[in-house]
Amino acid sequence: MARLPRFTVPGQPQHVIVRGNNRAEIFCSDEDYRFYLEKLHQACQKHGCDIHAYVLMINHLHLLMTPHTEDGLGKVLQMVGRYYVQYFNYCYQRTGTLWEGRYKATLIDSETYLLTCMRYIELNPVRAGMVAHPADYAWSSYRHNAQGHNDALLTPYREYRRLGKTDQERQAAYRQLFKHHIAERAINEIRETTNKAWVLGNDRFKQSIERQVGRRVAPVARGGDRKSEKFRINRV
Repeated sequence: MARLPRFTVPGQPQHVIVRGNNRAEIFCSDEDYRFYLEKLHQACQKHGCDIHAYVLMINHLHLLMTPHTEDGLGKVLQMVGRYYVQYFNYCYQRTGTLWEGRYKATLIDSETYLLTCMRYIELNPVRAGMVAHPADYAWSSYRHNAQGHNDALLTPYREYRRLGKTDQERQAAYRQLFKHHIAERAINEIRETTNKAWVLGNDRFKQSIERQVGRRVAPVARGGDRKSEKFRINRV
């Protein structure tokens, strides 16, 4: 059965996950992280994509990015993936694939989920028990978004810019968001929609995307309302 193309709407953010094959390490040294980020920046400039948040973990990575063309996101990941595999195999005297199949991605309803998704991404090292606070992890966008450390890779999205009138106000407001836990339901929604390539958003957003892409963007609800007349009739 042919795989359906991923949902792509130019100008709409996507949460992306790329994993190492068999959960193997894909970053072994500081130079590995720096090389990946350098090539990611080059690829985004070439293919018209903005990065809003990221985290590079030992065996996978998360990106929150906005493509500005239909095929921009795919071309970025293809380009950086190819460069990085060549680099990694040369450095560690290995051959063969590095990545676990296709990348995972979901369209994000920016008004409802963008800031939550940014926090979800930057809190990955904390949830993994690697650091106590996201500021303690070097390979994420937190220090830029929350503390003002310069990171040329990043482009602020409108929901982030609305946090304040100045960079300092936005960073302070963003730091405040991390004083509250992300609801478990929201964490599960982000994980499930990304891994299953559905759309993350409210019903109105999903209906809008369905009209644009011409196909279903969420799983069909199971069962039915057992109290409804329609359900009782259909059971007979």
